[in-house]
Amino acid sequence: MYARSTTFHGKPDNIDAGIKYVENEAGPALAKIEGCRGLSMLVDRETGDCIATSSWESEEAMRASDEPLRPIRDRGRDILGASMQVDEWEIALMHRSQHGECCRVSWVEGDLDTLTETFRTALLPQLEQTAGFCSASLLMNRSTGLGCATTVWESRAAMEASREAADEMRSRAASEASGTIVEVHEYDLAYAHLHVPEMA
Repeated sequence: MYARSTTFHGKPDNIDAGIKYVENEAGPALAKIEGCRGLSMLVDRETGDCIATSSWESEEAMRASDEPLRPIRDRGRDILGASMQVDEWEIALMHRSQHGECCRVSWVEGDLDTLTETFRTALLPQLEQTAGFCSASLLMNRSTGLGCATTVWESRAAMEASREAADEMRSRAASEASGTIVEVHEYDLAYAHLHVPEMA
């Protein structure tokens, strides 16, 4: 399974219009493209940052979709008043017990195979014991050595309560992967229609 994420650095006042565009136009358009397994949208209402992520059954399907989706991405950029960055990923792990409202995204550079193993065998069992935890995923880009881990929480209060434990887990994962933590950001989960099977 593969994923393409489009990060928009937009204007906070345009967030609702961006969500409506994804719900009414972008999401339904993607659903018609062969090999697409859904779409999610994360938003930060304070900064205007958004991440729209589509999932794909194969790398070939993802690559074939790039040209048809370009006008849809450009329209989203215009609506959000944003600059735009597109990244492609391999989905290394996906575990979901329930849907949530908020998520924390961590970008880590390092040994991706070690990062994946640490996430699967050490961090995921610990996360499952954490109050309010809903799901976790790990994306990786082997050409850049960058991993992108997302944890979803049932509420903002649960996400905030997990911060200290999350900091420790993230530092452990980065250390074992001989890597560095690039960035950590928290978002609201505005649109959740990724249909990726369990991969834990």
